[in-house]
Amino acid sequence: MQEQSDSKPHNAMMPEDTPELRALYAAFEEQHLMPLWTQLGDLMPRHPKPKAVAHVWKWADLLPLAQMAGDLVPVGRGGERRALGLANPGLGGNAYISPTLWAAIQYLGPRETAPEHRHAQNAFRFVVEGEGVWTVVNGDPVRMSRGDLLLTPGWHFHGHHNDTDKPMAWIDGLDIPFCQQMDVGFFEFGSDRVTDYATPKFSRGERLWCHPGLRPLSGLRDTVNTPIGAYRWEYTDRALTEQLLLEEEGQPATVEQGHAAIRYVNPTTGGDVMPTIRCEFHRLREGTETPVRREVGSTIFQVFDGKGAVVLDGVTHTLNIGDMFVIPSWIPWSLQAESQLDLFRFSDAPIMERLAFMRSHVETDAP
Repeated sequence: MQEQSDSKPHNAMMPEDTPELRALYAAFEEQHLMPLWTQLGDLMPRHPKPKAVAHVWKWADLLPLAQMAGDLVPVGRGGERRALGLANPGLGGNAYISPTLWAAIQYLGPRETAPEHRHAQNAFRFVVEGEGVWTVVNGDPVRMSRGDLLLTPGWHFHGHHNDTDKPMAWIDGLDIPFCQQMDVGFFEFGSDRVTDYATPKFSRGERLWCHPGLRPLSGLRDTVNTPIGAYRWEYTDRALTEQLLLEEEGQPATVEQGHAAIRYVNPTTGGDVMPTIRCEFHRLREGTETPVRREVGSTIFQVFDGKGAVVLDGVTHTLNIGDMFVIPSWIPWSLQAESQLDLFRFSDAPIMERLAFMRSHVETDAP
């Protein structure tokens, strides 16, 4: 089907250009008014027309730059974090990976400490490689290891300390662009150090909440953010493995044939781990290709393991461990697994669903 132009309605009758009309438009400008009939196509397009573009960042390019920053740029008060924000090429130089989400590579050198602070923005960390850093969230030390998802809900004090002689890098995800657009941001410095340099295998939040199917009677109140500080790789891996095994046994356990997936959830509500960010993990069997999808909102993936490709708006991009890509609103995409392909995913879906803007479409071979 040929798409009609969004610039103006089909067969629209525009007013005749006269001196009187020009005077009217000049008066509009003087009074800071803008007539809808000249902007309808921009304000109300037939479908999303994102300024953000689909883009792939290669881990082989990102990590050396983070390492170079580690050699040249100190971490501490002032800059606070040695983090490299991924700037979407379509968003005018802002350090936004999408209109609602922020993503960065954070790098902490041997024996370094990133001081404590807190902010209204919600944040998470995902570790694609390495270990040895603990993030201390409201005084609770949380181990960071490969494959772990770590949560720092809004207005929680947090800092990081590296207890080893090796550097470590991970990705940060936050809702900074959304918060900035809505003018809801607050920030506060905390201790110049961290409040607890302990290095426990499991945080206090995990010890209380991470027992399958069990909820402590001491914490029955529902919370907007998950009380779990870390979602461990061993459980994620096991859940995905079991889905694919059940599929082999003829049980309907996967999203699609050869495609297992889980969503990280808040155990007090069964909903998303944070009110503005959804986190998932996907595993594709070798040779699996997903259908082409379009979804309202922004999605970011990072390859955790394996090789494959992503097709973004008809363009195929090869993928290796650590590579990241962004899918803007309503851009068609699909995945192809050359080997078993493991991917971490985060998105602004909770915002889109809560505001009733969510819409999706999956292409099928059916007529």
